Amino acid sequence: MNIISIGEVLWDVVGQTEHLGGAPFNFAAHLARLGHEVRFISAVGADPRGRRILESMPRIGLSPRYVSRLETYPTGAVTVTLDDAGQPRFVIHRPAAYDFPHLNDAQLAKLFSLPVDWIYFGTLLQMSSEAKRLTMRLLDAGRGARRFYDVNLRTGCYEPELVRELMSRATIVKLNHEEVREVARMCGQPSGSLEEFCRNYSRQFGWEGVCVTRGVDGCVALIGGEYVEAQGYVVEAVDTVGAGDAFAAAFLHGLGSGWPAPRIADFANRVGALVASRPGAIPPWSMAEAEGLRKL
Repeated sequence: MNIISIGEVLWDVVGQTEHLGGAPFNFAAHLARLGHEVRFISAVGADPRGRRILESMPRIGLSPRYVSRLETYPTGAVTVTLDDAGQPRFVIHRPAAYDFPHLNDAQLAKLFSLPVDWIYFGTLLQMSSEAKRLTMRLLDAGRGARRFYDVNLRTGCYEPELVRELMSRATIVKLNHEEVREVARMCGQPSGSLEEFCRNYSRQFGWEGVCVTRGVDGCVALIGGEYVEAQGYVVEAVDTVGAGDAFAAAFLHGLGSGWPAPRIADFANRVGALVASRPGAIPPWSMAEAEGLRKL
């Protein structure tokens, strides 16, 4: 598949350790690992952290061609703390360079010189008016592309009207079970069961599919009208930062491969669990390792 991902690239600072991350960047990196062509759009600062990002991108299968380097803002960083269950808490430092991505006309033309299958976007970036304008420009330019919206709500980094607007532009939506409750609250419509949420909101917003992650309990998904519940994989959680992004990439891989809904959901659970068992948001992993996981 040919995919465009727009969003934040940053450093997850965990104690004295820094891991490369940002949900759209993690998603792009995992999809590149799965063999897809991904164009990642963002910005970094003219600082050592930004230089390290640009130098690292080719090693993980991504081109820095569409990542701007800005003198006026620092490269993004997030302070991450993990609770006893390995669940992350984030302090996001903004404004950051990724809030101000830029494409010139030549770059935009190059992006769409070949048919684009998917455009991925999240919520956090769209709080920047400049970044949101570029995202909407991409969605308008790529009218033939399907649109994957990862809701990915972060405290203080979303507004109800914005989330509703982004949901209305989506083809496929991914969120977690806690975000289901928040979306239902923002929209003023009780969620009921997860199946009711998936069916009601897909009908309201015209989604082709929706997936809801449930941590160790796996996920539920509605794809083409078929609702599935997929059991999770229990692993020793080392670092869950990025596990949801790996899940999203694996889900889209299965969807693009034409797999049946149960196989898509199961594969996404496998990859998400595997990444959660390793430090960093984009650790090395292989298809064989993902397929080798066993349910307890």
